[in-house]
Amino acid sequence: MKTVMRIAAVYNLIWGAWVVLFPLAFFKLTGMAEPVHPVIWQGMGMVIGVYGLGYWWSAVNPVKHWPIIAVGFLGKIFGPIGFVFNYLTGVVPAAFGLTLITNDLIWWIPFFLILNEVRRKGWEL
Repeated sequence: MKTVMRIAAVYNLIWGAWVVLFPLAFFKLTGMAEPVHPVIWQGMGMVIGVYGLGYWWSAVNPVKHWPIIAVGFLGKIFGPIGFVFNYLTGVVPAAFGLTLITNDLIWWIPFFLILNEVRRKGWEL
């Protein structure tokens, strides 16, 4: 559990920094239209980076710090739901879904397993 949370932390810190420092890079990489206000995308990068800090701190004792992991897990569930809704309504192109693979989908199983272990132990704090 600690290793998963450390890896998640490093990934989120790197991804967040990339988006903050190079806000147009993802759009150029996917061939998507560049946003009119990249500062909004940079704000998302900042949030992802802050998640990284939370994941790092939760790695000290994932069972004790399960609420941080639960908040991250919810984001990893609601993010793809939001993407599907926005894709189906024509707001975002399919290329935007590439962010879901590494930002959300690959973390579903490890985060679920950690939270299941916490549940098994009685949701102790």
